[in-house]
Amino acid sequence: MIPRAQPRAAILGCAGPVLDADERRLLADADPAGFILFKRNCERPEQVRKLIAALREAIARPDAPVLIDQEGGRVARLGAPHWRTPPAPALLGALARLDETAGARAAWLNARLVAADLHPLRITVNCAPVLDLHFGHAGNAIGDRSLGADPHSVARLGRAVADGLNAGGIVPAIKHMPGHGRAAADSHAVLPRVSASFEAQHVSDFVPFRALRDTPAGITAHVCYEALDPEQPGTLSKTVIEEVVRGAIGFDGLLISDDLSMGALTGPIGERARAALAAGCDLALHCNGNRDEMEDVAAAVPRLEGRARERFDLMLESRHEPDLFDEVAGRRELDALLARVTPP
Repeated sequence: MIPRAQPRAAILGCAGPVLDADERRLLADADPAGFILFKRNCERPEQVRKLIAALREAIARPDAPVLIDQEGGRVARLGAPHWRTPPAPALLGALARLDETAGARAAWLNARLVAADLHPLRITVNCAPVLDLHFGHAGNAIGDRSLGADPHSVARLGRAVADGLNAGGIVPAIKHMPGHGRAAADSHAVLPRVSASFEAQHVSDFVPFRALRDTPAGITAHVCYEALDPEQPGTLSKTVIEEVVRGAIGFDGLLISDDLSMGALTGPIGERARAALAAGCDLALHCNGNRDEMEDVAAAVPRLEGRARERFDLMLESRHEPDLFDEVAGRRELDALLARVTPP
């Protein structure tokens, strides 16, 4: 394994499309393991490439991972006029219900086209596929971000998405473990609570994650699973991470917390970061670009070491250069497949 610098166990964002001098100094001191981009950071291709280069230069680590959420539909940080807006995952699920083989092919093609947008920008990790199941009684926190209600179909489509991203040189990060689909509330605002039994979740919610447990990276859920840990959200629960994510699901990849600045969590941001790592997350994710909060996160987390460091290096080494792919033909084939279904 190639020796690398020892960064801090955090993924950080930045405030806008250009990195200013104060942010450069902050990031140089914080020395995070990597970065995440949001729509506020992405205006046009050349600007994004320059921003990513500046982020990596700030920490003197040219292989630092850069993450983005390019799921499709309403969660797409890159969009018109410079990039294709991918369809919502629910549309892929609708096609799979009509024709399972066609759905899987469309999921692969769509992910490969996403990778074709991300790779030239030097983005290396896409926070997808979403493997949360769609439950009709739940709210819209997941909604059309889900590939469907059937766990085995979601597993097959999720595998196609992960394979398509991999083929395009992008590392997939599955989410939100161990499952956000039953949550009726939006964890961006409040802490959702799920009352389903462990047994019910084991035969449904956990199934897609278990099927993709070999994925090199994954993201937790800010959901309180009352049957597992009635006190703490999954991200901060040692019980949920050790017994379910690492245990029942069997995921041994790099585990990243969901965004620590979300409303589901309470308390000072540094304490949230510390608690996420203590529970078993490998990296603390902070997304909003607030400088004071980023300083607090960096001060709270240790250098990446031990098994967490090994998982991080394995994630980096899982990435490869894109396979050959005809984007024009791929778009044409995907459009023809999706024309068979009406958006849900």
